[in-house]
Amino acid sequence: MKRIWIAIVRLCGWRFRLPDTGLRPELMRCVYVAAPHTAVSDFLVGIAYMWTVGAPGHIFIKKEMFRWPIGGLLRHYGCVPIDRGNPKNGLVGKAVQGFVDNSEYAVILTPEATRKPVSRWKRGFWEIATRASVPVVPVYIDFEHKEIGLFDTLWPTDDYEADVRRLRSLYRSKMAKRPEQFIEMK
Repeated sequence: MKRIWIAIVRLCGWRFRLPDTGLRPELMRCVYVAAPHTAVSDFLVGIAYMWTVGAPGHIFIKKEMFRWPIGGLLRHYGCVPIDRGNPKNGLVGKAVQGFVDNSEYAVILTPEATRKPVSRWKRGFWEIATRASVPVVPVYIDFEHKEIGLFDTLWPTDDYEADVRRLRSLYRSKMAKRPEQFIEMK
């Protein structure tokens, strides 16, 4: 099923900028952040890319997506339901425990946490990375050029705001499926 989906995405004209995982061992133990996130198709293209990279990823998705018949399929492919309405959902702790329990482990999420335009990214990705002492690897999904790839790895500092500014500066609204839904860093 994975190979079929990857082939479909590539047949639709998408180019995958693949890293040499031998030169980037952090790709097997990190927090991936994917942006801009303005459409469900971000997930459909992104999952094909992450499977191609071979990331041992656990993709965090809003719990509302886990209804029958798709819920079982999402779980089978490593997706984790997230209760976005509950700030005490234990998400960060569960993710950090995943890093403690596994030598190869990755979390994949969208820091915007919604497809709607947001001026502030959620902190969860940064909290996970700092508590687990792992890097953040920014994933870009560029609909303008039908290309998906990775930016340089960011090792989080103790300054959340500075780290987010550095990450957000990488992304442009013209990359988004729906550019009007992405707020660029000013």
